[in-house]
Amino acid sequence: MNRLSSFGFTFLFVSFFGSAMAEDFLITRFGAKSDGTTINTKAIQKAIDSCSSGGGGRVVVPTGVFMTGTLNLKSHVNLVLEAGSVLRGSPDLNDYQWVDQPGFGKTYFGILYTRKAVGVTISGTGEIDGNEAAFFDWTRAKSIEWGGTIHTRQKEGFRKVESGIGDGPVVPRDRPRQLVIFSECNRLTIRDVSINRAPFWTLHLADCDDATIAGIRIHTSPLTPNSDGLDLTSCSNIRVSDCDIRTGDDAIAITGYAHHFELPGFSGIRRISENITISNCTLQSSSSGIRIGFLDQNTIRNVLISNVTITNSNRGIGIFLRDEGSIENVVVTNTVIDTRLFTGDWWGNGEPIHVSAVRGKESVRLGQIRNITFRDVTCTGESGLLLFGSEESPLDRIRFENVSFRWKDSQLASSAGGNIDLRGCMGEMQLFESDLPGLLIKHASRVYLSGFSLEWPGTLQPWMTHGVEATKVQGLIMEQSVTPASSKEYLPVKTSDVSGMVIR
Repeated sequence: MNRLSSFGFTFLFVSFFGSAMAEDFLITRFGAKSDGTTINTKAIQKAIDSCSSGGGGRVVVPTGVFMTGTLNLKSHVNLVLEAGSVLRGSPDLNDYQWVDQPGFGKTYFGILYTRKAVGVTISGTGEIDGNEAAFFDWTRAKSIEWGGTIHTRQKEGFRKVESGIGDGPVVPRDRPRQLVIFSECNRLTIRDVSINRAPFWTLHLADCDDATIAGIRIHTSPLTPNSDGLDLTSCSNIRVSDCDIRTGDDAIAITGYAHHFELPGFSGIRRISENITISNCTLQSSSSGIRIGFLDQNTIRNVLISNVTITNSNRGIGIFLRDEGSIENVVVTNTVIDTRLFTGDWWGNGEPIHVSAVRGKESVRLGQIRNITFRDVTCTGESGLLLFGSEESPLDRIRFENVSFRWKDSQLASSAGGNIDLRGCMGEMQLFESDLPGLLIKHASRVYLSGFSLEWPGTLQPWMTHGVEATKVQGLIMEQSVTPASSKEYLPVKTSDVSGMVIR
């Protein structure tokens, strides 16, 4: 190659990549100011719209604090948050888009609302900040609804604290709903960013297909109610990996909602939520580390959870059926769970594993939970494990393979222990007093326990009873399991109305 042609190649190389770099849409070029007080919604949206009109590219948020209301991402736009950048939500509700929901009035969106887009990316090591401090009364804790504790062991003293707010949850003011919403979107990538301090759910995917969520951090105050980390609603083909999520409410929630109260982002679509993997994540929650299901209209199936650590949480993994959508084909493997009792109005009562199917809505045919496997799971917690079906919807094909549970001492045993929490079901008996075995199985069929082991705490409570207690179970196989009773008064395995039982 001669010198002239070399020069020409270099010129073309620089020209090409210079042109490619020119596809970056720096929000400050559109008038955004990083002073932490200017509302930059119009300037940032103009950058997004300009990027989209040219076929897509990178909308870049540089170092600095940029205050904003609701923004709408569009197809093939990559929102890049550079190191040191903060996209912070306005403390003023009037800066957010809203929708008038029948029966609920104005409902406000959060910082990002994206609908029916393809190929959207959020990347970079910067931060999306929901500005939670503006939307709560941090001096008061929510109380459990009147009458909600009358069936508990402690009655009016249930989870009460002598002074202060304990574990919360604090009282919310009017607030935006989901901080980041993707509704009916395909081929999403969310990578490396931090999404913190959401006043409501943090990152919500509704009716989406084909998404990768990797290496992100979601942190909210452990005191804030409804501050879920990641909500996957009626989604398919979703991959979540290498994330650190620490939240007040559920760290990760996988649901089959077609609609959900007043929340925006739902389209009433009847579709299966399926093919979801969660791996290599660290989670912490004042509610559930991972919640699957609740008032689901749509079925959830084919969920794989692996190499996950859940610590300092109210519940570890909870699978809840309260509506017509079934939950099936769930595998939890190589997972470590540590739970405790909490004060205040948090759902859950310290169970590392909770699986329940009870009616939560009238006039629907209740779905079923079936084919659920927990394999190589190490649990410590301050309440027993729960497999709780109902006569109309018994659990089916539940497997514990090499699951260990060490019940640990609790400072809240006298004020919160010895109860079962089935809230979300109908009737008065949602939160009620109960003696507790290490593992309670009720209304189930084809339950298999292999290599299950149980260790009781150093200080036994009077409501701690049998190793395993099974009631109304058809088909119970126990192999190589060690389930001592809490004391000589009780049994390693207590059964009532159980058929097809094998212990070997």
